[in-house]
Amino acid sequence: MAGYAQTTIVGNVGRDPEMRYLQNGTAVCSFSVAVSRRWNDKSSNEQREKTVWYRVSCWRQLAETANNYVKKGMQILIVGELEPARAYLDNAGQPAATLELTAANMQFLGARGESHDVEDAGAGDTSSASNVDDIPF
Repeated sequence: MAGYAQTTIVGNVGRDPEMRYLQNGTAVCSFSVAVSRRWNDKSSNEQREKTVWYRVSCWRQLAETANNYVKKGMQILIVGELEPARAYLDNAGQPAATLELTAANMQFLGARGESHDVEDAGAGDTSSASNVDDIPF
């Protein structure tokens, strides 16, 4: 039996995208996304925050779109497949891990009318725009 897994994140882009092309001409674009969670600590009643960083990779047409429109600081929604965590030693020599997400589609989040949906179906023109103002009700 085949399995299926999908991960959705909403966060802020941590660095401008980096575009590269494989030897066969396939476009690959990478950038990072910070996903923060805030809560009030019940024992101290202080506000706490935890941030998890994801390295996002986009391929083919989705890579071209990300390279053209993704900018550091913007809020973005990414849906894709999470790769197994990779362990490494950080600059201080402490153990750390990285989470890598291969994007299947993404949505740029922002003010009303600025939202765009983009999906990579693997063939043909796979980008589409969503305009809330066109809905008749």
